[in-house]
Amino acid sequence: MQRPLRVGVLEPYYGGSHAAFVDTVIQHSRHDCVLAQLPARKWKWRMRGSAMWFALHEIDWLQGGGVAPVDVILCNDMLSVADLRSLLPSNLRNISIVCYFHENQLTYPLSDGDMRDYQYGMTNITSCLAADSVWFNSQAHQQSFLSAADNLLRKMPDHVPAAIVSRIEKKSQVVYPAVDVNHKEKGDNLGHNQDPITILWCHRWEYDKNPKPFFDALRKADQMSLPFDIVAVGEQFRTAPPEFAKFFNDVKHRVRHAGFVPARNDYLTLVSSCDIVVSTANQENFGIAVVEAMMLGCQPLFPNRLSYPELLPSEFRDECLYQTDDDFSKQLLSLIRGDAKFSTSQRQSLAEYLTNSFAAKSQVPRMDDQLQKVVLDKARSK
Repeated sequence: MQRPLRVGVLEPYYGGSHAAFVDTVIQHSRHDCVLAQLPARKWKWRMRGSAMWFALHEIDWLQGGGVAPVDVILCNDMLSVADLRSLLPSNLRNISIVCYFHENQLTYPLSDGDMRDYQYGMTNITSCLAADSVWFNSQAHQQSFLSAADNLLRKMPDHVPAAIVSRIEKKSQVVYPAVDVNHKEKGDNLGHNQDPITILWCHRWEYDKNPKPFFDALRKADQMSLPFDIVAVGEQFRTAPPEFAKFFNDVKHRVRHAGFVPARNDYLTLVSSCDIVVSTANQENFGIAVVEAMMLGCQPLFPNRLSYPELLPSEFRDECLYQTDDDFSKQLLSLIRGDAKFSTSQRQSLAEYLTNSFAAKSQVPRMDDQLQKVVLDKARSK
């Protein structure tokens, strides 16, 4: 059996799904993972400057600090891998680096009035070129990034290096994040539909989550006096669109909870009390929160786009994926009325599928194997 690796985990934006990802990997990995992190704020400055910080201020740690130097660095798309590698001392410059893409700056939706700064997209591209392996958190994300990278490079007026996208594609793969849910939190919810039914919104309160269809459908259900409750969790920022606060105030008689839940156990308990988890997002490369909700017994209603089809086994897609905003409204109102509710066996079947596909106990060992392969492949190529 090969010895465990020493893995240097560099997280320039430690918060939300980024923090959940690295915490789960570190907790369940068979490797010796050591974390260096920066707070989740000012993402543009993190992309510009985090590589300098890690290379110049974490260098003793990367070199071992009296223990052993790291065998491989696991970082993500918020860090410039090209800058990091160039700033490392000569003895570390050839270290294996894996760059994990949670999102990217070529396809991330813009808010009204914003213009895309392609320099951040170019940073993503050069990070891919400088890394030994590039991991995307879904097939949809991998495909959209490669297509957008090709489109951007075609805009260069001249001196475009050949086969950049194919070089990236050859070193890239889909590695789904590991989802860590304590199964004891499920309780009896896998076969239980509450009265009234409780609808879960577990996304960030941001424009890219496209909340308007959700607001419109539930305002309509409220006007029809249909019985339902709302639980809205997810991170909120000072720049959260005001539509969220207005909606939850307008239907406050329906709201069981609206706001971020910092304590993990409290969050899981609240989610496990819900019946339906919905999404109307325009941007979602994986969706850890919705996978958690389904593993805790919620029936999904998701758009048939982005990464959502990948999350569901084929036999659930027709029932759980909608095509248009109008379809979403009709299907949600039908569920609120009590039509087409999942049976106990359906909830159990979906939870079992998700556990086998994404749960930490099965997914982190796969990631460990891939990290080992990256290191071995690089050693063989010398």
